[in-house]
Amino acid sequence: MIYPTDVCLVGATGLVGHELLLILSHLAEIDTVKAVTRRPLGKVPSLVDNIILNFDKLEDYAEALKAPVFVCCLGSTIKQAGSKEAFRKVDYDYVMAFARIAEKVKAQKFLVISAMGADAESSFFYNRVKGEMERDLKDLSIPQIEIFRPSLILGKRKEERKGEEFAQKISPYLNPLLVGPFKKYRPIKATDIAKAMAIAILNFQAGIHTYKSDQIQNIADQK
Repeated sequence: MIYPTDVCLVGATGLVGHELLLILSHLAEIDTVKAVTRRPLGKVPSLVDNIILNFDKLEDYAEALKAPVFVCCLGSTIKQAGSKEAFRKVDYDYVMAFARIAEKVKAQKFLVISAMGADAESSFFYNRVKGEMERDLKDLSIPQIEIFRPSLILGKRKEERKGEEFAQKISPYLNPLLVGPFKKYRPIKATDIAKAMAIAILNFQAGIHTYKSDQIQNIADQK
């Protein structure tokens, strides 16, 4: 991949997406970040082009979103979305619409945040939707697909999530106990996920790659 390059990012208002936007805005290898949102981001770095559009009509904006790298940081919860149907719309329909645009404009790579436990055959609705997204994403003709499966994501959110707030308080004591095969269950900071994604953006390795929480942390810890 030739640098500087353009990145099309959806989900920049979320916890990881916001951190990634800040990192990319300071990288010399990045020329422009097309930050796709439903509402204005407000003040953004000079290299950020905030593209505001209707997510229900993403396919209509393919040419405007054209870039060699697509990054999807969309993610919700059933509680936050309001219903299973609304959750699926965000975490499957929008993600796949964005991915199909990447395929249409011949993007070289697509990065997406999934979740630990993603499984298209899962009896748990949340995990099943994430698994179906991963399954169908792999059928697209995109040279490099990077799937990040974090455990609990740590960071300050705009909305209140009491369970996550509790987990953030105990994670310094819990993480040392999660060793060996249990390391993949360690909570991980949003900033570290963003760092790992930024590293993946700058490294081309054809194929489909999936990273669990401990693997994401290892990438982020690279010097």
